[in-house]
Amino acid sequence: MNIHEHQAKAMLAKYSLPVLAGRAAFSVAEAIAAAEELGGPLWVVKAQIHAGGRGKGGGVKLAKSVEEVGSLAEAMLGMQLVTHQTGPDGKTVHRLYIEDGCEIAKEMYLSLLVDRASGRLAFIASTEGGVDIEQVAAQMPEKIVTTLVDVNSGLAKADLEHIVGGLGLADGAAKQAAKVAQGLFAAFVDLDASLIEVNPLVVTKAEQVLLLDAKVAFDDNALFRHADIMELRDESEEDPTELEAQEHGLSYIKLDGNIGCMVNGAGLAMATMDIIKLKGGEPANFLDVGGGANRERVTEAFKIILADDHVEAILINIFGGIMRCDVIAQGVIDAARKVHLDVPLVVRLEGTNVEEGRQILANSSLAVIPANDLDEAAQKVVQAVREEN
Repeated sequence: MNIHEHQAKAMLAKYSLPVLAGRAAFSVAEAIAAAEELGGPLWVVKAQIHAGGRGKGGGVKLAKSVEEVGSLAEAMLGMQLVTHQTGPDGKTVHRLYIEDGCEIAKEMYLSLLVDRASGRLAFIASTEGGVDIEQVAAQMPEKIVTTLVDVNSGLAKADLEHIVGGLGLADGAAKQAAKVAQGLFAAFVDLDASLIEVNPLVVTKAEQVLLLDAKVAFDDNALFRHADIMELRDESEEDPTELEAQEHGLSYIKLDGNIGCMVNGAGLAMATMDIIKLKGGEPANFLDVGGGANRERVTEAFKIILADDHVEAILINIFGGIMRCDVIAQGVIDAARKVHLDVPLVVRLEGTNVEEGRQILANSSLAVIPANDLDEAAQKVVQAVREEN
């Protein structure tokens, strides 16, 4: 789960992390009131969406008067902000963050995330802040410094020195940055975060280290422990189809391809998408119906997949462990009839009562394309798409 910058900064401030004063605003009047309360003489008007690159898209502007804050707020609220992370359609701006301005002497990058390969937390530090870190990694990899930290042991002195060294800081600024790293580590562990990104982390001309921006994402599996964080969820920033899927107990993520996938089990779903690509196709989605899928859930899964106009064929890949293949087969038939399926359907079943399930599919009036294994299923669905085109 992601939250907005103003929410992230309010949260991080509780860990004594240095942020500038700011106020959220949902209207022009609230933006003007926030500017008057902050006092100026320099303000930053920031569009609040769950995406990076806002500045390049026109979503971060400086204002030198309260009147200018109002004008910028009027222009930004309701705009479609397009960045490299939103896609071409962009995102509608529903809220702003009015923040004190500052004089920047140096911009850096600092983030903390889970490194699954090592089973540790990774601090990523760079002297190149305020730009796309992916670009820095590709063009200047020597500017990226990674420090792996054991979550149980905590931050050692050597870790802090390595992190601060990656930021290129010394003396007083280095001490402040070390405290920032300690605060980020404490917040990350306490909040069950999956990412905390500060871009840029700055040193001002007054030699103060500040979090000029902040992005925080949380591990969805731990949110049951954080009712206060759940209250910060902004569903207007989420894909409506993914929200609908959640309501029906489905795990769904829309992708850019044209082959719809319906699978039980996240690992099997990932493998299914991989082999579709290996055969030259493009998956249109990740969709895990779960181990306890029933007829109603399969029907909703069909509806969600077919709501994507780019879908030209569907691959169902089910392993009948908890679920029986004959029950799933009947559910597939009933659901396909109910939604008036009009694209090629490839079905691969394996597991409990698989022969009964295959016979049910064969005896149906549906034009089901059967497959005996995943390799064959992927090959057939890719071929079906090619024949349709």
